[in-house]
Amino acid sequence: MEPTRKHKVLFQPMGVRAEVEEGVTLRQAANEAGLAINSICGERLTCGKCKVVIQRGSFSKEGIVSSDDHLSPPSAEEAAYWERRRAGLEYRGEDASAYRLSCQARVLGDLVVTVPESSSGARQVVRKAARERAVQVRPNLRKIYVELKPATLEDPRGDWDRLQRALHAADPLTRRPGEPPLGELTISLPVLRQLQQVVRKGEWKVTATVRGGNVVTRVQPGYEELLVGLAIDIGTTTIAAHLCDLESGETLTTVDMMNPQVSYGEDIMSRMTYALESGAPEQLHKAVVGAVNDLARRAARQVKIKPEEIMELVVVGNSVMHHFFLGLDTHALGRAPYVPAVHAPLEVNAHELGITHVNPGATVYTLPLIASFVGADCMAVILAEAPHEQDETWLIIDVGTNAELVLGSRQRLVCTSTPTGPAFEGAHVEYGMRAAEGAIERVQIDPETRQPRFKVIGSETWSDDGGAPAPARGICGSGIIDAVAELYRAGIIRPDGRFINQQEHNLGREKGGPAFTLARPDQTSSGSEIPITQEDVRQIQLAKAPLYVAAHYLLKTFGLEHPDRILLAGGFGSYIDPLKAMMVGMIPDCPLDRVHAVGNSAGDGARLALLDREKRRGAVELLGRLERIELPVQPGFQDQFLLALSFQHMLDPYPHLEGFAPP
Repeated sequence: MEPTRKHKVLFQPMGVRAEVEEGVTLRQAANEAGLAINSICGERLTCGKCKVVIQRGSFSKEGIVSSDDHLSPPSAEEAAYWERRRAGLEYRGEDASAYRLSCQARVLGDLVVTVPESSSGARQVVRKAARERAVQVRPNLRKIYVELKPATLEDPRGDWDRLQRALHAADPLTRRPGEPPLGELTISLPVLRQLQQVVRKGEWKVTATVRGGNVVTRVQPGYEELLVGLAIDIGTTTIAAHLCDLESGETLTTVDMMNPQVSYGEDIMSRMTYALESGAPEQLHKAVVGAVNDLARRAARQVKIKPEEIMELVVVGNSVMHHFFLGLDTHALGRAPYVPAVHAPLEVNAHELGITHVNPGATVYTLPLIASFVGADCMAVILAEAPHEQDETWLIIDVGTNAELVLGSRQRLVCTSTPTGPAFEGAHVEYGMRAAEGAIERVQIDPETRQPRFKVIGSETWSDDGGAPAPARGICGSGIIDAVAELYRAGIIRPDGRFINQQEHNLGREKGGPAFTLARPDQTSSGSEIPITQEDVRQIQLAKAPLYVAAHYLLKTFGLEHPDRILLAGGFGSYIDPLKAMMVGMIPDCPLDRVHAVGNSAGDGARLALLDREKRRGAVELLGRLERIELPVQPGFQDQFLLALSFQHMLDPYPHLEGFAPP
């Protein structure tokens, strides 16, 4: 009997990989992989809650070519279902042909499948909340209420002329201390076209919104004081948006989501490759712009305002995300000498970019890029943490699939970046997944018994606490680092990362190689054990080594062995255990009480630039001060990389880990 063929299926944005038998439905394949896809109609083609999107194209890093003919064609019933809903989907800007019902579509080949948030039974955990920070509120926008003299036959001046004169007269009375006076005013054509109607609706009393002291971007009838903006951090994996009151500086709400671009590649290089090979880079632009529209709409709805109240956006992201967001070509950025289209900050109209769920007069401001792969998000981190205002030497590491590092004090600032790969996000790890309910996020291993215990996202109970702890679906980045650090501390793996060749408790074999069983079949949602394999350990070594090497060369420029303080930034950096990160040699030696997680500093920096126009000027000044190091051209780079593969490091000492890690 011929064996059943199997195919690779990658479910995004969760990053769950599965090998499934030909002929099973996508929903069944997801369930077998421990991933729940909603359905409330019992798979009767009624609810549509199980809809998914099939990504088309070659995903070379995953070894997948995904296409529509790798699924069974829609039945007459499924085709009729989508036809009935076509008009409603088109009204929301969605394409019915992009969707399939996962309860009906059967796997016939390799696939990349995106599960929309509305279809997912387990929500992703996006850890990019805003922090309270001191900020001077000096926005680039201001509202000015004026009362115009009605036009008469004796005084028939135009409405715009009247408005200009009234605004200049009100300027000294409405200006904040230190704010420059209004300059020569201009008005956009769309606002001018509505001006006469607005003035008369308000009975000659209007509120004008002025940008930069010289551009009238909105005129409203009567007195209106609401003035809000959106600060957005476009990460490779996640996007966070903070809706802020531009008068008080208060963060009204924060909304976030997975970056829909993950369907085109886990990391920035994969997406650049997809854009080049597919010949359709606009897909990545449309994906991120669609996400920004969705976040703007959600943020406005949460605070019960209309999206058109959003008058300004400040957007940050790494260099590649910056280019995709603006619709810029990334071809030159992806090959030596790695030149971006622009370094300088930009200010463009939001609607021109396709961001339509904001005011038509809203502008988008992007902070400057620092270097080829040191982006506007790194500049935002510097604004938020202010190492250039410190006497101590701080090392800031924004951990992600592309890590950016800054070392400095008020005397000097040096920066670099390094790709770490997606292992910290759970990719390329046998049972890896992104942070979502059911993902193992904390691990401990008893050094004597070698018995593991773990905690999953969504449950406060550890696996050995008794009762009925939540079953594990996989392991996310913080859990993988914990697991590898604990394996090393317990003496189960050697400093070179290889499992010790002796019969140990929980040590078995997985796909021909040694593996440590982290979760038993009775502790998982799939009924299969979750091991840490030799290849998983290797993936962490390959991800952590570049981080250490980058820090090594930054410290070398200062003549230092270790920094005075280490700040771990980013959503992922906030959930790394500093002790475990140091145990695996992911970060250099430093007193443990001087290693801090600082949250989503890039998002915080974007908020500061939104609320304080002087921060934007400061960013331009910092651009001239920052020194940049290109790692691959540093002498001995390859040797340093090989040394950094070891735990903690083959040569460099870690005196502050005494008593925590094996000698």
